[in-house]
Formats: sequence, C-alpha cells, structure tokens
Amino acid sequence: MSAYPSRPSFSDIEIAPWNDIVGKQEALLAQQLQYLNAHSAFYKTKLADAKVDLSAIKRIRDLAQIPFTYKHELRSSLAAAPLLGLHQAASQSDIVQIQASSGTTGSPAYVGLTRSDRQAWSEMTARGLYACGVRAHDLVLHAFSMSKGFVGGIPMFQGVAHLGAIDIPIGADGGADRLLIAARDARPRCIVGTPNFLLYLASIAPNIIGMPATDLGVERLIVGGEPGGGNPAIRQAMETAWGAKCCEFMGGTDLGCVYWAESDDQSGMYFVGPDYIIAELIDPETGEPIAWCEGATGELVYTSLQRQASPVLRFRSGDHVQVTAMGGTGGRTTPAIRCFGRTDDMLIVRGVNIFPSAIQDVVSAMVPTVGGAVRVVADFEGHTTQSNLKLLVERANGQSEELDTQMARQVETRVRNALAVKVDVRMVSYGFFAAPGAQKVALTLRKMPDLTAASATGDR
Repeated sequence: MSAYPSRPSFSDIEIAPWNDIVGKQEALLAQQLQYLNAHSAFYKTKLADAKVDLSAIKRIRDLAQIPFTYKHELRSSLAAAPLLGLHQAASQSDIVQIQASSGTTGSPAYVGLTRSDRQAWSEMTARGLYACGVRAHDLVLHAFSMSKGFVGGIPMFQGVAHLGAIDIPIGADGGADRLLIAARDARPRCIVGTPNFLLYLASIAPNIIGMPATDLGVERLIVGGEPGGGNPAIRQAMETAWGAKCCEFMGGTDLGCVYWAESDDQSGMYFVGPDYIIAELIDPETGEPIAWCEGATGELVYTSLQRQASPVLRFRSGDHVQVTAMGGTGGRTTPAIRCFGRTDDMLIVRGVNIFPSAIQDVVSAMVPTVGGAVRVVADFEGHTTQSNLKLLVERANGQSEELDTQMARQVETRVRNALAVKVDVRMVSYGFFAAPGAQKVALTLRKMPDLTAASATGDR
C-alpha cells in the first residue's frame, strides 16, 4: 500500500513550474561554474583554453559557449591522475564513496562522491523509484548486480533506503535460484533489475520454485541498465510473465544512479533531477542545441549541479532520445523521453545509421514466430560496412531447423521494411545465447561465434 497516496511526486521540484525550475538551475549553474574554476584542474584548463568568459554564462542557453566534454577526455583525465582523474574537484578527505563503470572499453571509470554528492544521488534515485511506483515500506527485491562497484548495486540500495522502502539485496550475482527463492519467501511488491534478466527469471520460476512468477504477488517491475524497457514487445512479455506493471528508468555512472524515470502514465521517462543536473538536447551531427518540445529527437548533454567530487560540464552522453512529453499527469512539469540508441553502439550500414536496439525492437515484435533473442555481428573494422549486416536470431522454442530459411527471410524482410537496412540472418537454436545474468546483455558481437557449439556464450 502507498504510504503517500496523495503525493504526485517524491519531491516538489518535479512538479514545480518549469520557469521556476529553470531559474533555480541557472542560479545553481553560476555557483557550479565558479566551483569548477576554483577546484577542478581539468575544467580550469579546459575553460581557459577555450577562452570562456565565465561572467558571460548566465543562462542555460549560454552553455553553448562552452565546449563539450567527451568520454575520451575523462578517460585521459583518469589515466593522467589515478584514481579519480584531473577532474576530481574535492579533497580526498571529503570523499566517502567511489563507484565504477562497467569498463566495457577497458579499465573501469571511477567517480567519487562526497557526503553531499551521495545524498544527491540517493535523492534522485528515490525520486525515480517513487515515480516508477515504489513506496515507503515496500519490499524491493534487488536483481541488479551488487558487485564490481556498479551504480545499480550500492547506490540503488541507498536510493531504496532513502525512499523508506526495504531492499532485499540478493543481486543478480547471487544467482537466479536464490533470487526466485527470495521472491517466493518474501513476496516483494517490487523488483528492480535489467529487463532481459527479469524475463529470464520468470521463464525459469516454475522449475526453480514450483510456481509461475504470476503467483508471487509482484506488482511493479522497475527496469533499466540495458535496452528493452521501452520496447513494447519486451515490456508486454515482462508484464504478462509476472502479472505486474513495468516502468523504466535511466541513469549513468558519471551523474547518478537514476535521473530519468517513468510514472504511471507511461508517457516516457521524466527528468527527476533538474536541481542536480542540467540536461540539454543537441543535434548529434552539428552539436547545435535543440529546443525541448514533444517529438524532438537528439543527443543528451549533461552538466552537473551541486556536484563536488567528480563533476562534469556539458558532457556528451551518447544517448539518443525522443522527447515523448513535456510534463504529465500528477502535475509533472519536466520533459519525458525514450532512449532509442547510443552513439557508441551506432553502426553505419551502406550509409544508413542503425542502432542494434532498433533491430532488437523489430525482432522482439516477431515473437512467437521467432525466439526473440538477437545479436548483431559487427565483424568489421570500426562502425561502418558496405556489406549486409549479419544477424543471429534464435528460433522459437521447439521450432524445427527445417523452417530456418523461411524464418530468416521473414526477419530480413521485416528489418528492411522497418529500418531500410539489408541484413543476412542466420537462425540459431533456442537458448543459443547465454541466459541473462549480472552482466548487461550485449546486442553487438565483434566476431562470429562458433555456430557448431551448443551455445555461443553459455547454456540457458
């Protein structure tokens, strides 16, 4: 039951008039810029090299005078001054927590938190969880990885506690069996985890605990960390498998565990941290600002506010989004978005930009004709190819190999019609790809797996 049935949001800032929010952001921006100039060797140098006159940065629109910060710059900063880089802007004695990225491109990227930073992260996470339907005193089964310093681990736990809910910290690394046993014993109202892993848990529940996931009493699935939560087919599959409502959120190691989150209207993920982050929308090709309005698409750029230890300024996230609403039910006034891809994942196939998540959307919509699991095999240098894109698609459960040619042609046609890209599809056995677990599902493979093996990356 909701402890606050009449509260439309966790914080009043989420429902404040938009002009008031912008005014607060601009006041905090002036303070943040002065702080960076005084405490961050990285940004002091960067601003001086760009000849930025800080006194001229008074409005959010003035941020366009400041050069972007790119991920490779932060990696270089970290390498130049381990552990937290030249952009560390708080003394070591003030840092109380360090988190790490997944490190998919090499060494993990570390970010520091002061006590104030940690409070801000917990506050934003609590706002996001509240938007997604979590309430004080709810039991929340924690199915994100609890290890390796990922923000879905300890910071998510801290956000649940800040909200006043009760976290059951089994974690994906605790194993699917232990999570399902905990769900059977505790009957949590909410589960947090990645969409593919929660789907997998539901699929094995009868074998592990002798009952379907729909009998466990879960009411809310709160998902993030990988593509799929905003995919209608995957969402419907999760809601059917659990008999629960699914809401999506989004965050990132550099800025916080959660700062976009979906509410009951399911119009997209609302911005829940406008007093801690400025979010700009830009044209990913030109870098020019794009006005926030329903239907607009672009790349998200972030500037930290009130951040002490590892602040970022005009950080290009690589997240490509569509604005789905400007405010919503319950008095929400911030933008809502859906993320449809990342710059790092984008491939260019004969001149056409394509995101693997868009291919996943097409294939998952074909279930039960196919199994739904798909991998893009980008076995070429860089991100550009003049050849057809190779796809591996799992057969439907129990489907005969004799139908492979027919099914492959169907997938090829659907992808070509939807995305204007030619693909060569190879069908593989149901369960060929490893069952989802603590690691995020990688939709792109950089080399063709051994198709004669029982499984490419493990058995399901």
